[in-house]
Amino acid sequence: MKTVKVKGMSCQHCARAVDKALSEIEGVSEVKVDLSRGEVSFEESKPVDMKIVRERIEKAGYEFG
Repeated sequence: MKTVKVKGMSCQHCARAVDKALSEIEGVSEVKVDLSRGEVSFEESKPVDMKIVRERIEKAGYEFG
C-alpha cells in the first residue's frame, strides 16, 4: 500500500473527490482517505507514475504533499 499526503481535505465531499480522482487511474485500487491525518492510501496492481497521482489530486482541487 502506498500513502501520500494531501492538503486541503476537510470533509466527506473532499474524501469522495480524491477517492474518485485516484480510482480513475489505471492500476490504482482500494483508495482509503484519512481526513484526520491528511493522507490517502492506495494499492497498486501495477506501478503507477506519481506524477499522474499528483496531477489528479491537483485537478480535483487539493494540494499534493
